[in-house]
Amino acid sequence: MLTFPNAKLNLGLYVTERRPDGFHTLESVFLPLPWTDVLEVLPAPAGQPTRITLTGRPIPGDPAANLCVRAYELLRADFAQLPPAQLYLHKIVPIGAGLGGGSADAAFALKAANELFELKLGAEQLENYARPLGSDCAFFIQNKPVLAVGRGDVFEEISLHLAGTSCVVVYPNLHIGTAEAYAGITPQRPQHSLREALAQPMSTWRETVRNDFETALAPTHPVLVDVKQQLYAAGAVYASLSGSGSAVYGLWPAGAAVPPVAWPAEFTAWQGQL
Repeated sequence: MLTFPNAKLNLGLYVTERRPDGFHTLESVFLPLPWTDVLEVLPAPAGQPTRITLTGRPIPGDPAANLCVRAYELLRADFAQLPPAQLYLHKIVPIGAGLGGGSADAAFALKAANELFELKLGAEQLENYARPLGSDCAFFIQNKPVLAVGRGDVFEEISLHLAGTSCVVVYPNLHIGTAEAYAGITPQRPQHSLREALAQPMSTWRETVRNDFETALAPTHPVLVDVKQQLYAAGAVYASLSGSGSAVYGLWPAGAAVPPVAWPAEFTAWQGQL
């Protein structure tokens, strides 16, 4: 079964408190982004264990510990009829970019196995398998805009009208680890309600919708500020860091012309519509 795991954007991201379990309480809107990897899930040849073949962008670490393998083996632990799988992942979405690419791959592995082997698991059941794999992994099961709270894995419905919105995402070839991103964060409540702020015209978001990681990371990574400023200079109505970075995106109203920007050769840029 061939699938195309998509990335996500964060519209606003607030770190509101540190939890007793060491994690943080977040508030953010997750939005599907049609920048995709390619994942195929097939039964493994007879006598072979579950394994993954990786192409495209290099993925650090042991392939046997890849999130797609872990996701599939979670299902196998509960479904004896599941055979070992041969997984093929062609990685396109940048890693360590705040776009949720690895979480998407794992979630799509769960969904593909569910469909391919007719496990008949519902969305809520699949989300429960996804949550231990990553805080935003469960989002990609239903893959629709949500207000994410808690650790980023509890979802509330939200109405957004962004179909056709033009988007440019720029990855400045900078990997930002989770520990580094949180090191400069002081949890606090947001000044503006995120749900209420996003209900206003996009032209107001620049003043009311924030990503707390931007303030924390800007002093040590000025390239993030530079990319954001270039997106605004190119006419973006709203621009922001996604997740804990390092991808920065800009949004233009539906139908608006997006002028070309000459990014450095080592950057990766994606352009399309939401």
